[in-house]
Amino acid sequence: MKKAKLFYEGKAKKMFKTDDADFLIIEFKDDTTALDGKKKGVIKDKGIVNNKISSYLFNFLDSYHIPTHFMEALSDREMLVKRLEMIPIEIIVRNIATGSLCTKYGCLEGEDLKYPILEFYLKNDDLNDPMMNEYHAAAFGLATPEEMRTVVRYATKVNAILKSFFIRRKVRLVDFKLEFGRFQDDLVLGDEISPDTCRFWDLETGEEMDKDRFRKDMGKVREAYQEMLRRVLKL
Repeated sequence: MKKAKLFYEGKAKKMFKTDDADFLIIEFKDDTTALDGKKKGVIKDKGIVNNKISSYLFNFLDSYHIPTHFMEALSDREMLVKRLEMIPIEIIVRNIATGSLCTKYGCLEGEDLKYPILEFYLKNDDLNDPMMNEYHAAAFGLATPEEMRTVVRYATKVNAILKSFFIRRKVRLVDFKLEFGRFQDDLVLGDEISPDTCRFWDLETGEEMDKDRFRKDMGKVREAYQEMLRRVLKL
């Protein structure tokens, strides 16, 4: 598969066309943003870590019959993926109360939720990604009711699989973001699964091991990403 011209560049990734219109090459960057783009920086080798973790987890989910866009890792920073028609909705899955959930609903920080919470947000930077539900998705023509039911089913299954996976690696999966798209009439998991898109806490110490370290100026951000890579791959 030959890498062609740049198709899209976002905050953390570049996408390139290939000589096959059905596939793209994603290149993971070290660039980092937080607080709606107000805070910017670079985390050395973050792109390598996110590519390797995402590649491993997409393969792992595939073994549980979760369809993903992942085809193969091409290099330390690049993966070959199916070209999806993305649904512009972010799905946030929450297992532990923290962040905005505590601010909005008065939950206790670090409290285990009795049942996972799924939230939907419209992907629109100009509108600050407003919260929405399946009725908005249908009314605005973003996704059909059937597609939203499939999204919920896949997100719930992914959560169960990954919670168990990370517990075995002494990590609590606090919350995480998923994105889905269409590929040849099928709904497929896209984007990435990494310390950029998940909150990870050490099971024993509660230490944060994700992008929150950058967001909160906690230091040792690169070390946290490297530790998550080590645990995921059991190095």
